[in-house]
Amino acid sequence: MQRMLCFDDVLIVPQYSEIESRAQVDLSVYDPEDHSKRYSLAPGLRGLTCPIVGAPMDTVVGAEAARVLDTNGGFSVLHRYTSPNDQCTELYKVSLYDEDETSNVACAVGTTGDYMSRASDLYVCGCRAFCIDVAHGHHVNVRRAVSALRDRYGDSVHIMAGNVATLEAFNDLADWGCDSIRVGVGGGSVCTTRIQTGHGVPTFQSVLDCSKSDRRALIIADGGIRNSGDAVKALAAGADLLMLGSVLAGHDESPGDTVVNKAGRYKAFRGMASRSAQEDWFGHVGGVEGVSTMIKCKGPLQTTLDSFLAGMRSGLSYSGADKIYKLRAAAKFVTVTSNAVSENRPHVFSQI
Repeated sequence: MQRMLCFDDVLIVPQYSEIESRAQVDLSVYDPEDHSKRYSLAPGLRGLTCPIVGAPMDTVVGAEAARVLDTNGGFSVLHRYTSPNDQCTELYKVSLYDEDETSNVACAVGTTGDYMSRASDLYVCGCRAFCIDVAHGHHVNVRRAVSALRDRYGDSVHIMAGNVATLEAFNDLADWGCDSIRVGVGGGSVCTTRIQTGHGVPTFQSVLDCSKSDRRALIIADGGIRNSGDAVKALAAGADLLMLGSVLAGHDESPGDTVVNKAGRYKAFRGMASRSAQEDWFGHVGGVEGVSTMIKCKGPLQTTLDSFLAGMRSGLSYSGADKIYKLRAAAKFVTVTSNAVSENRPHVFSQI
């Protein structure tokens, strides 16, 4: 059996750096100096100056959070667990519809039922980036959905799909016509797929494996990124974009009501395959592969993004890289023992 690595199993070796300030580090996704296979301006998503993508979850991304991410150079995927009309309304709230500019935002669709009708409504409303949003992306239904969207809209749209865990799956989705592919199965903080099904691959390993592809599709590391250090490791392993859920949840701009009790202010955070999400959106429960929880309110999303992006820029500077593609070329990974997990974290003890 192959030994596979998680984010906590590796560290990046610090190297000589001439970067005097982390402000010199450029986190742009597309760079004209990078001539690697993946870097071309994809339709529907342009001018991305940071690699963060908001996950299509009803407690993570709504219009307010999507606007903040767009302002910071990233983008979001508006979830599909609502009516097409309501999804279009959220899209309208985010997008700037004029002749010169549109905000970066994608919309999720499924692979069965009315997904093509939904896509048509969204396209009319200005959507030019679709996310085929299913748990198991290496599937015949995904192939059909990618083909249907590409046949209808050609190269005028960006098509994202996933999730996948292997190089074979990544290459297949790229060959089917995907511009970007979500890589990671079962690693999300409110996902129980690995427990319920016994299937999955550590996200870090999946990204590392998929980075060997000679296809042009962008790699989106999705699941298990808990902090800026994990984000830097994912980029160094080959990711082009980082899909975040728990990191972005629980903010003032996050969807959902705020619950106040003696312990403080809280917001819900849940997986879209959780029991509560299925009951709310479908009225019944099928296979449960997620959980629901309450997390303490974190305040403005901008504050979290500022800290997260600062950590990422510092991370690149430790490898002497001022751009993402340079980090990928320069990074040197080492595997560590389980003791490193404790050593990595603050471990000072009070003397009082």
